[in-house]
Amino acid sequence: MIDLKKLQKDVYQNKVDKKFNISDIAKDFCLAHEELSEAYRAYYRKLPDLGEELADVLIYLLGIAEMTSVDLEKELVLKIEKNKKRVYQQINGINVRTKE
Repeated sequence: MIDLKKLQKDVYQNKVDKKFNISDIAKDFCLAHEELSEAYRAYYRKLPDLGEELADVLIYLLGIAEMTSVDLEKELVLKIEKNKKRVYQQINGINVRTKE
């Protein structure tokens, strides 16, 4: 299993080592959004770099998590468990959460 805590720290250290942004959190949110758009473009156009673009999105999320002191691994596990317990009902072809 991948150790997201270590990856989070490694991503941040790479930002420090390469003198990338480590203080402007809003900027990194915008850059993460840009990478997500690039991933969509790769998917939509059936380009071979979809995986790389998705990795870029994750790298930005890991960096933002480290910059904001969020343990992304912990939060991801908690959110997955929360989602497993949610109950949905299809209403007019749309999934609507009916129970938390």
